[in-house]
Amino acid sequence: METPKIFESEYRFCSILWDHEPIGSTALVALCKEQLGWSKATTYTVIRRLSERGVVKNENAVVTALVSREQAETREIDELLETRFGGSLPAFVAAFSKRQKLSDEQLQEILRIIED
Repeated sequence: METPKIFESEYRFCSILWDHEPIGSTALVALCKEQLGWSKATTYTVIRRLSERGVVKNENAVVTALVSREQAETREIDELLETRFGGSLPAFVAAFSKRQKLSDEQLQEILRIIED
């Protein structure tokens, strides 16, 4: 099953959820008000929408993620590679390295990841 798309404001919500799950919906509303400035209604709307798309589960007023942070990030990177770089990882790395100078330590870490 493909990981559902999580939009930017939803991702900020999910970050709070991932850091605190499982969490009661009342406590989640309070965190969203504090960290995002959201109303109770907005938070419950986002929970409902994400539940409908299979991103979160709200059962007995306890909210848990069905999609992990890693799954969401991987989907976002895959989409970026496909839409902006024609699916080419080398083109992405070339564009990234032109924009930002990589330290020797970062280059070694990238090489280690590639070798694994």
